[in-house]
Amino acid sequence: MAEEEVVLAVEEQVEAGKMKSKLITILGPTASGKTAFAVQLAYRLNGEIISADSRQIYRKMDIGTGKDLSEYIINDVTIPYHLIDIREPGDKYTLFDYQHDFHKVYEDILSRGKTPILCGGTGLYIESVLKGYNLPDVPANPELRESLQHRSLEELTEILKSYRSLHNTTDTDTKKRAIRAIEIADFQSKQDLSKLEFPPLESIILGLNIERELRREKISKRLKARLEEGMIKEVEGILNSGVSAEDLIYYGLEYKFVTLYVIGEISYDEMYRGLEIAIHQFAKRQMTWFRGMERRGFTINWIDVTLPIEKKLEESLKLIEYIPTQQEK
Repeated sequence: MAEEEVVLAVEEQVEAGKMKSKLITILGPTASGKTAFAVQLAYRLNGEIISADSRQIYRKMDIGTGKDLSEYIINDVTIPYHLIDIREPGDKYTLFDYQHDFHKVYEDILSRGKTPILCGGTGLYIESVLKGYNLPDVPANPELRESLQHRSLEELTEILKSYRSLHNTTDTDTKKRAIRAIEIADFQSKQDLSKLEFPPLESIILGLNIERELRREKISKRLKARLEEGMIKEVEGILNSGVSAEDLIYYGLEYKFVTLYVIGEISYDEMYRGLEIAIHQFAKRQMTWFRGMERRGFTINWIDVTLPIEKKLEESLKLIEYIPTQQEK
């Protein structure tokens, strides 16, 4: 079936309410081209994109988070996006906040007859809304924090892994973030989560699969480009606006290493090399999370990123086809 025919068939399923699922999810590691692909799909399906990125929610943090807002424009049409630029740098945004913000946006998109497309690399955000967890707003635990202060980042990561409740080790590249993650996991372990659920969401999950060496190549090339685009000036501007260095370092990766360079704690070379290694490690942890999702029962339909965009779209549109109900079989 030609792509145009598949698109027409999908549009008919949307109108008839017979889509396999109301939600499409696009995930993949950093530098896999998720946004560009999601925009192309949204353009064809009258869709709107809901970000699942834990740092793109912050205003002014543009280059370091790779927002690339120009990518949301295709053929002079701006594809609507949500949960980007909704908080100020320095704010602490929790999984509790994300779940509630997601469901408001999701219901609004459906109410207008559009197709919601969840897109991002923060596996915890994606899994929590698909599974239906409605976790409570976790209060600070000063005693627990104090007991963890002298642990190394490696020790904190191992402690976090010991909790059976939903937790995230992807974004814990600073001690402060790791301690907060343990605080959340510890609180969750003492709650009856069965009473705190949003309804699980059925979704077609499309994963962008990128071979390791190509991923590493793209990450290194993109890092150089972002530094040339003014990532250091971006961090300087955020610090000059009143956000503390400690708060900016909390967000990890680019904001951790560039801030340390700006305040004079590391050299440019230390920043560049340390950040490059950290991003490679981050991408590896993302893939570990996604593989874990598969072990936890999610079906991820992997698509080769090296395919031409037309072929990626054709494969995706075939996966989003209509499946008859039991009564119609």
